[in-house]
Amino acid sequence: MAPDYKHVRVRDYLRGLVAHELAVGDTIPSERELCERFGVSRMTVRQAIDALVNEGLLHREQGRGTFVAPPRTDMELRLVGFGDDMRRRGMTPHTDLLDAETVEAPWDVAESLELEAGAAVHHVQRLGWADGRPMALEEAWVSAAIFPDLLDGAPDAFPESLYATFRDHGHDPDWGEDTVSASDASEHEAELLRLGSARTVLRIARRTFAGQVACAFSRSCYRADRYTLWVPLTAPNPVVTPARRHR
Repeated sequence: MAPDYKHVRVRDYLRGLVAHELAVGDTIPSERELCERFGVSRMTVRQAIDALVNEGLLHREQGRGTFVAPPRTDMELRLVGFGDDMRRRGMTPHTDLLDAETVEAPWDVAESLELEAGAAVHHVQRLGWADGRPMALEEAWVSAAIFPDLLDGAPDAFPESLYATFRDHGHDPDWGEDTVSASDASEHEAELLRLGSARTVLRIARRTFAGQVACAFSRSCYRADRYTLWVPLTAPNPVVTPARRHR
């Protein structure tokens, strides 16, 4: 039996509406209207809508309906802080400092920062906003030996950019390592990021270096319904095969 692709027709119709007729926040036609228009079942219509919700094109609000979601922001991996990245995209950033304290480094953090286990590190948790919407939750660890006065002063005076602080201390971040994955948000993350039915988040673990010095280790989770990951690619270098020695 051939597979039933009726939901694809409904999905493509809705995709066209979003692209050419509807604006962000507009509601889409009701399930009943779509069923009548295409002569399909409610299950087929829901399958089409689910696909677009998972893509981040639509979002559901319990008891209200399904609406056109804000466009996703392309996220190119760059060695910049959240605020600089959002401003580069023409958005207005804001950061809430959730927690900041000096603690003993857990083993995985100590390993990432190339420190002895239990060494003192500054642990910072922040919630990043752009254009009035929560976008990312970041947890960062910084060596207290390299940046002893990072947490000095009032909490509301905490620097927006850790990278700028590193440069002020003579450690200009010039390279890093990212590990990217995706998973469902925890209840705590979902609450802070104000996630609805789309619970998938993009996770990035990063080590930031200034020369050979590991300045920071961070774990961030971004709203997957607001971000897409953009990675520029280049052709691989030619494989160099050593010449065989003639005996």
